[in-house]
Amino acid sequence: MRLKAIIRYDGTFFSGYQVQPNGRTVQGVIEKVLTKMHKGNHVRVTASGRTDQGVHAVGQVIHFDTELEIPSENWLRALNTMLPDDVEVVSITEVPDDFHARYDVSEKEYRYYILHAQEKNLFRRHYTHFVEGELDLDAMYEASQHFLGSHDFSSFCAANSNVKGDKVRTITDITVNQEEKDIIVRVRGTGFLYNMVRIIVGTLIDIGLGKREPEEISEIIAAQDRSKAGKTAPPQGLYLWEVSYDKKSG
Repeated sequence: MRLKAIIRYDGTFFSGYQVQPNGRTVQGVIEKVLTKMHKGNHVRVTASGRTDQGVHAVGQVIHFDTELEIPSENWLRALNTMLPDDVEVVSITEVPDDFHARYDVSEKEYRYYILHAQEKNLFRRHYTHFVEGELDLDAMYEASQHFLGSHDFSSFCAANSNVKGDKVRTITDITVNQEEKDIIVRVRGTGFLYNMVRIIVGTLIDIGLGKREPEEISEIIAAQDRSKAGKTAPPQGLYLWEVSYDKKSG
């Protein structure tokens, strides 16, 4: 039986999602709990994608296979009782055996939170990126619209990415809004390169601060050169918000 779970986690004290030899990871703690439930038989968990150290998730999706006959509501209760406080299972359902949390993804949505205030907030330092200085929200929104559609996003891919081939990705929606002291950059697309959203945000911050003009985005995309874009925004402001699938895929 294959189960699909939506999970959320606070990435502050994780070395990222994916299992590593010497680090606490989201995948690691979930697999540890599942393996215990399966009397020591290792259970491998597959996610929609990895997140880096410090990055959070509201709607990460995983799948795993099990022979245990447990009702969904009992799975939810058991996992949340055994998992640490910074990981939570939101829902868990049975899916077809050919469902794949990664390969069946149709779209993902990320949100990035920028604290736009006069001073830092100690209690939000792990969940927002504080930017000192006045940000031009209209200029940031105007610039963001140049990302819409399918482009080669080489300029917005980390230099150490292991993607050697096609770097064309499609952004289906992008918005820049302010809610109280937070500026929220919301990006939705069919796929993302390594650090792509954080580099997009770093470049939009430059535009908001008046260091670049909105129309430069098209030139940066066309250059296909990482050095032309802005700095990579830090991880703590980024949230994997939602993962969507075709109906047939769960």
